[in-house]
Amino acid sequence: MAARAIGSSTISFGLVAIPVKMYSTVDTTAAIHFNYLSKDGSRLKQQYIRTSDNQVVEREDRVQGYEFAKGQYVLFTAEEIKAMQVQSTNAIDIAEFIPLDKVERLFIEKVYYLGPDKGAARSYHLLKEALTRTGRAALANYAARGKSYLVLVRPMGDGLIMEQLKHHDELRPFSEVPLDSCEIKEEELELALTIIEQRVNQEFMPENYEDEVRSRMMALIQQKVDGQEISVVPEEASESKIVDLMEALKASVNAAGDRKSARRVGKRAAVKSTAGKRATKSASNANRGRKRSSG
Repeated sequence: MAARAIGSSTISFGLVAIPVKMYSTVDTTAAIHFNYLSKDGSRLKQQYIRTSDNQVVEREDRVQGYEFAKGQYVLFTAEEIKAMQVQSTNAIDIAEFIPLDKVERLFIEKVYYLGPDKGAARSYHLLKEALTRTGRAALANYAARGKSYLVLVRPMGDGLIMEQLKHHDELRPFSEVPLDSCEIKEEELELALTIIEQRVNQEFMPENYEDEVRSRMMALIQQKVDGQEISVVPEEASESKIVDLMEALKASVNAAGDRKSARRVGKRAAVKSTAGKRATKSASNANRGRKRSSG
């Protein structure tokens, strides 16, 4: 099933303009949503309550305000709020091209697929190929929904994606995180490197990992749909204890080795089982052949 575009835009740099369509990278249908209901099964709706007298305030009586001091607000009309917003041109205006590997993943907030709009396939694929060849990405401004976003357009597979980035002043500096200094022993480092090598994979394969919490929730939801009650055994809290780092590293190396040995034994057993089945099948075929000959 073809993806449905959630918007359209134009990538522009210099005198080049590339009309594109935007697509969500997230399948929202896979998310689990719960609704608030009263105990008789009726849906509930949210209301805004005035704190001064606990009265419900209807939409037409609401205004927005900015708290400039504790408990003090300056009020704005809808027209004033709109005047502060940027014009939504939906244009992706490229400012510069930067090395892709220089962008910290910390800045990435959302990701969108970009596809060529009608008549833009040639320029779209030209930009994609140019970015791929140079190892660069396009840093751009994107104005939409009354806001201005910093975005990165980069190649992915056969096409382009747009990553919405946080602005620099939105991020807390790492320098605010307390980091206790310590000395790393060489033997500890060697064991840590061994653990990494035991679990190394040259490919990123997220399909090998399942959202176990979602699967468990869906199974329990189906239980309720089928009229069964849910009984959950409380988990025992594990005791928190300080473990010697060297002993923990050694145990981790041994455990990984045991898992590898178990996988090898399992593979050998599977091979023997397959070979045995083939031998049995061959013998059975041979016996049938002899019976037909003697008949």
